[in-house]
Amino acid sequence: MQVHYGIDSFQNKSNAIVTSGTFDGVHFGHQKILKRLIEIAKNSNGESVVITFWPHPRLVLNRDKTIKLLSTLDEKIKLLGDFGIEHLLVIPFNESFSKLSSEQFIQDILIKAVGTKKLVIGYDHRFGKNREGSFEYLQKNAARLGFSVEEIPKQEIEEIAVSSTKIRNALQGGKIETATHYLDRPYELTGKVIKGNQIGRTIGFPTANIETEDYNKLIPKEGIYAMEIKVGEQLFKGMLNIGIRPTVDDTGQKVIEANIFDFSKEIYGETITLFFRKFLRSEKKFSNLDDLKMQLRKDRKKTIAFFSGL
Repeated sequence: MQVHYGIDSFQNKSNAIVTSGTFDGVHFGHQKILKRLIEIAKNSNGESVVITFWPHPRLVLNRDKTIKLLSTLDEKIKLLGDFGIEHLLVIPFNESFSKLSSEQFIQDILIKAVGTKKLVIGYDHRFGKNREGSFEYLQKNAARLGFSVEEIPKQEIEEIAVSSTKIRNALQGGKIETATHYLDRPYELTGKVIKGNQIGRTIGFPTANIETEDYNKLIPKEGIYAMEIKVGEQLFKGMLNIGIRPTVDDTGQKVIEANIFDFSKEIYGETITLFFRKFLRSEKKFSNLDDLKMQLRKDRKKTIAFFSGL
């Protein structure tokens, strides 16, 4: 996949089959749009083009610092590339760009910059200033604009419409299986291993403390999780704690720490990826370290049992 940063880096295509959106998480609903985009491009000898925006429009328009994203830009690029998209156009989203009317977006981006011959959009997709652009407007003006448009119906799993917001809510509620179902893959979090207070190794559960790479990346609910952990090119099983470690730390500082099973290598400074598989329990304070060790042994047994049952 070719990644183009800004419209000046993109060369107008003669037969571009296009979709646009934030694609946060590249979830099940997004995937339906992407599959259809690739299918049309293949059947029409066209080139598949995804237009996305960074940073997320809500961070700019509403200055919504509370929104947490399902995917960083790097993660989104990888996911779209793995899917088989030929071109990804990343448009910087700023206040100036947000003021483009829907007609300006169509003329300046879709037609002039990209060369759109067919636009594929999701259910109730809106674009342009104040989200004034719509499928109905595009369909009505297709002849004048010189490209056709196709709308993909809303995607449902068990009669529930899939959306990035529903996935965020699931992760923040500890409903990991639901998030996995909607994403069509485990939720992931990437970060650098930093040095902690090393208490874990003194009780037989050494941990890798992780510092996340992007402030806006969503951190799931505090608690203990069964995980898969990618170190280099190897995938390990393990447990993860997200919380303040009330039994061993009175600072109240939130940490993310992974106990990687059957692993003893020093990996300070390395970047690892965490894959959330199951929420085991909420974090709690124990009376002493022996009680904590006993609970961690139970957590490990639950984690092993979970993976054995897959």
